[in-house]
Amino acid sequence: MPSLFEPLTLRGLTLPNRIAVSPMCQYQAQEGEVNDWHFVHLGGLAQGGAGLVITEAVAVVPEGRISPNDLGLWNDTQIEGLARSARFIAAQGAVPGIQLAHAGRKASRPAPWQGSDGVAPSAGGWTPVAPSPLPFDSSWATPTELDESGIKAVIRAFAYATRRAMAAGFQVVELHAAHGYLLHQFLSPLSNHREDRYGGSFENRTRLVREVTTAVRALWPGNLPLFVRLSATDWVAGGWDLEQSVALSRELKTLGVDLVDCSSGGLSPLHKIQPGPGYQVPFAARIRAEADLPTGAVGLITDPHQAEAILAAGAADLVLLGRELLRDPRWPLRAAQALGVAVPWPASYARGASGPVPIR
Repeated sequence: MPSLFEPLTLRGLTLPNRIAVSPMCQYQAQEGEVNDWHFVHLGGLAQGGAGLVITEAVAVVPEGRISPNDLGLWNDTQIEGLARSARFIAAQGAVPGIQLAHAGRKASRPAPWQGSDGVAPSAGGWTPVAPSPLPFDSSWATPTELDESGIKAVIRAFAYATRRAMAAGFQVVELHAAHGYLLHQFLSPLSNHREDRYGGSFENRTRLVREVTTAVRALWPGNLPLFVRLSATDWVAGGWDLEQSVALSRELKTLGVDLVDCSSGGLSPLHKIQPGPGYQVPFAARIRAEADLPTGAVGLITDPHQAEAILAAGAADLVLLGRELLRDPRWPLRAAQALGVAVPWPASYARGASGPVPIR
């Protein structure tokens, strides 16, 4: 059996294979509510054979949305829409996962195809918050610095959203501490200039991530896994880097995290990245080896044999695909054929599993 199609057991949950849908924002929600777009998008990916389907970033408070069109889970009315998707994902044999997030200073932005200017309060936007009053770039809004009361409110919001995720039937929660969003902003000395117990030293800059993790793990069922997505490096000198990611991952393991989803970048427009096939895999490999914690690899993984080689080499325990699944939602089924594995297709699609069929 190729590694890509071996089950993966984390706590009391077993993923049917090692292929996961990476969180991908759709910018289609109104007031944080799921609609038919999300249901069809997530359901189609589950039909395609992925073992784990993770939602887009779901904001834990309204001001934590990247855009006014992001999903949210800050009140109970938002549970049922997400529950409908979770039920359908599970009915296709996949595991439903949810990513909980707060955009911090990268909030109140338009959908990517609507331009690059921020969304003003008069147009339905808001003033972002952050660890320090430092905008992402010169043309972005200057965020309000969170005081300790505001930080405690963020922790509570993640905890409350976790309860709602459980009520909606999700089986994996991923905390978004990457891509320059709020938790990552606290981690990086480039965006965190605080002089209190949430800034300065490594211990202080990682405090919020550790406190959110502790609060979520205390509420999330002990038999279900908790993931954290990290940007392993800012790709900027003097910023968050791989060594700090390894050190934090060791601490996250002691707090009950079961897998680190290893991405990179997103914190600074000054980053210098040279992307290529699997360019982030070495981050997953090193964290896995040095923190002794399962990892997920993501980033320009497009070919079944490439994905198989990552897992077979022990560089990661899971591969997460994003844009490749937008291009080909049936990629996992095609990968099984390429690797010579017999996996069941949805009954209604089974006629497509064996090549061209004569029209009758």
